[in-house]
Amino acid sequence: MTYEQIRQNKDIQTYITQADASLAALGYTEHSFAHVGHVSDMVGYILETMGSPARTVELGRIAGYLHDIGNVVNRVDHSQSGAVMAFRLLDKMNFPADEISLIVTAIGNHDEGTGVPVNDVAAALILADKSDVRRSRVRTKEIADFDIHDRVNYSVTRSELKINEAHTIVKLKLSVDTHFSSVMDYFAIFMNRMLLCRQAADRLGLQFKLIINEQQLG
Repeated sequence: MTYEQIRQNKDIQTYITQADASLAALGYTEHSFAHVGHVSDMVGYILETMGSPARTVELGRIAGYLHDIGNVVNRVDHSQSGAVMAFRLLDKMNFPADEISLIVTAIGNHDEGTGVPVNDVAAALILADKSDVRRSRVRTKEIADFDIHDRVNYSVTRSELKINEAHTIVKLKLSVDTHFSSVMDYFAIFMNRMLLCRQAADRLGLQFKLIINEQQLG
């Protein structure tokens, strides 16, 4: 079973669509196919760059694609409910237990507050998910109606997560338009996420560096 087959699965597409609809009703930023596709690609990039076996890279991409399906149940503890849902889906598709274990462990540990980078796939998923900050995730059309999450995401005109050639540092580089949000706003809502990214990078043998408007902040 491949990532592409997971991506084309109609049931999984429905869960992702409905999970994003629930978050839209709650006023959250976009968590649909653009987000999970980006996260999946970035998990693959991180694991491949760090020398993981090809099948581990494939499983990591699957974890990235499925990581937010738990939002169809509830935003609270969505990583754990998503892991249980992923177990059921993958078991029905006859994935072996060792592969299911790797995927559900990563999904169940991707969210700040409860997540821990207990393996390389979980670490890659954390970095990929928490670095997806961008203007196109904002749903609200009127700037006057933005909350702090909208302002921060809208202010990010460019976001790039890159591992250096020596494979010693992973950098999250953001270009922030401070007309819409200050750098302090970013830290106000993302501090715990950045601390989790640091832990994830450490798990992979990397140093995590946050760079905003060409200034290194961590």
